Amino acid sequence: MEDELMARAEIKRLALIGLCVGALSMGACNNAVSGGAIGAGVGALGGMAIGSLSGDMGKGAVIGAVSGGVAGAVIGDQNRRRDQRNRDY
Repeated sequence: MEDELMARAEIKRLALIGLCVGALSMGACNNAVSGGAIGAGVGALGGMAIGSLSGDMGKGAVIGAVSGGVAGAVIGDQNRRRDQRNRDY
């Protein structure tokens, strides 16, 4: 039981480090890419939290990362298009 708790804590720590590194490296990316990456990171953390309640943290993280990445990319692209329209007028 204690080993499982240690493993979960390590996974959460590594996910948080990965999210921070990913967020810092997104400064040079366009809106769709950075939105997708940020959405995937936030979705993975949320999925891990929800998945840990149901007993399958890994599956929750994957589902959260995929859905968050897609949603973030779509929102980022919409923001880019809106900004482009505003610049053109």
